[in-house]
Amino acid sequence: MGKILEKLKSSKVLASDGAWGTLLHDKGLKPGECPESWNLTHPEEVRDVAKQYFDAGADMVETNSFGGSRFKLLHFGLDQKTSEINRRAAELSRSAAGPDRFVLGSVGPTGKILLTEEVTVNELFEAFKEQCMALADGGVDAIVVETMSDLDEACIAVQAARENTSCEVICTMTFEKTVTGEYRTMMGVSPSEMVQAMKETGADILGANCGNGMEGMIAIVQEIRAADKDIPVLIHANAGIPVYRDGKTIFPESPEQMAGFIPALVNSGANIIGGCCGTTPRHIRLISDALKRFR
Repeated sequence: MGKILEKLKSSKVLASDGAWGTLLHDKGLKPGECPESWNLTHPEEVRDVAKQYFDAGADMVETNSFGGSRFKLLHFGLDQKTSEINRRAAELSRSAAGPDRFVLGSVGPTGKILLTEEVTVNELFEAFKEQCMALADGGVDAIVVETMSDLDEACIAVQAARENTSCEVICTMTFEKTVTGEYRTMMGVSPSEMVQAMKETGADILGANCGNGMEGMIAIVQEIRAADKDIPVLIHANAGIPVYRDGKTIFPESPEQMAGFIPALVNSGANIIGGCCGTTPRHIRLISDALKRFR
């Protein structure tokens, strides 16, 4: 059994980190600039993001590698540095974690669509394999395949991590509420369909990220739990549903508001809770404090 699963057996609930892009932009990352390039050009700034979340009470922190596949890096002319960028991402978060907390290697969608034959299954697998192996080499404890909408792509990424690393494997998909009140990904996948496919593919932990604030995640966790009562569930919620105001995208949910939903989320069956877009170390501090009451 992996280290995170072992920790959950004794702690029951754990805190994860918050948004990375929000903090990197505050540090000077320009719109349209490759965030993952900062692993090589601004390593101390990247490490500081991880440190801020650990200092806020996170039990685990991700890596600055969400767009680190060769397909994404190709847009910036950095595809030949894919392994270096991902390995460095892992090393930076690892150096901030110390020996007693966990690092999750972030793996996001490639932006390629299998359905239109824009990419083959083998090409996707090889890209995810390259990224996951580099993250493992850099010292991550788990691979988190996140923000997925296509079940096939998610399964390929999980399989690549499972077959080519010894890391625990997490998968989270992004669900949005339909006009009929159900939750689906952009490709029409339901939380219960994700559960079945991810269990068959070998994910250790699954859940949802982005797309919803904390309140919207409650029903998603309940549907996951209806499909499986035992598998650990990770939730990375946005700081509310984004609104466009004065030329900027604003995430309106305060740290206090997000933390206020923790009891309902845990009672619904969530085991690991953190933040996604718009969340900050202050959000994570209050989420972590709220979770301590359940340990």
